[in-house]
Amino acid sequence: MQKILNVALDNRSYPITIGENLLSQFEHFKLHSGQRVLVVTNDTIAPIYLQDLLDMLEAHGVKTDSVIVPDGEQYKTMETWNQILTALLANNHTRSSILVALGGGVIGDVAGFAASAYQRGIKFIQVPTTLLSQVDSSVGGKTAINHPLGKNMIGAFYQPQSVVIDINCLKTLPQRELSAGLAEVIKYGIIMDSAFFNWLETHIDDLLNLDVDALSYCIYRCCELKAQVVAADETEQDMRAILNLGHTYGHAIEAELGYGNWLHGEAVSVGMLMAAQTAKLLGLLADKDIERIENLLIKAKLPVKRPEQMAIESYIPHMLRDKKVISGKLRLVIPTKIGQVEVMDGIEKSVVLESINNS
Repeated sequence: MQKILNVALDNRSYPITIGENLLSQFEHFKLHSGQRVLVVTNDTIAPIYLQDLLDMLEAHGVKTDSVIVPDGEQYKTMETWNQILTALLANNHTRSSILVALGGGVIGDVAGFAASAYQRGIKFIQVPTTLLSQVDSSVGGKTAINHPLGKNMIGAFYQPQSVVIDINCLKTLPQRELSAGLAEVIKYGIIMDSAFFNWLETHIDDLLNLDVDALSYCIYRCCELKAQVVAADETEQDMRAILNLGHTYGHAIEAELGYGNWLHGEAVSVGMLMAAQTAKLLGLLADKDIERIENLLIKAKLPVKRPEQMAIESYIPHMLRDKKVISGKLRLVIPTKIGQVEVMDGIEKSVVLESINNS
């Protein structure tokens, strides 16, 4: 069974198709015979999926090239971005060429950013292969690379022409990566859907066991919620900031410890609990809600304690480089109950540090 939903952005609207065996089904890619494509993937995904995808596209008259970049958050860099641009130039790709991002969040982000820049913008297609990218990063048009001083600080808002989510790709995903994706799943329940959070409490084991029906519903619901937010605030001027629950703290962990040492979802898991502790100190979140969040993260096999090797004071410099910062003041997404958050500024540094210390 396939599910299709639409990200409503006027003339830049696009479909998200969710189902099994989609990598072998040409019609979902919105391509046609004679087009030229560059498939961008990494050295982990390439041996599993690349040749079959190229063969399928070629069988339908699409002319293909590919570029394989290193796997890992530590390679979400200007060098990798330039490697993709070099492949486009070396193969004489034009403004009518289409870039296909086959991989997880790193591939989607850096390939999308390359598409936004090549000849001032070419079309691209997201083909996410990790749970995190399927439920979150492939949807919404945020593309970026990292800088040693900050995560995702260099990039563009640039929407794909379609998103093709093949649930079967999750069968080759390591357990740690699957759990990392569940952090973003749980985030959606906390920020805007208490009923979905309740469902997750009952079905988290089904997701860990790759139950197709559970995964299909979960991925669709996450994409549906994100599509609603993106349609209302594409470039994060207001409402879209709620999607960053836990990310300001989590990005600090990733940057301080070195990209890739903690997976993004692992850092967000701890970051969401730090945000919850901040809310508790402000008198905005009940202990029972914090317990439910922590218990669900534990069931998802995610970390719930901050990294011991990271000094509490080292969080603040990274957090002050967050994209939500205005006039040097932190803006944090704070849960007030399960299913509801607020974006708050003016929180005292001492409160933030105490919340980190308590996590």
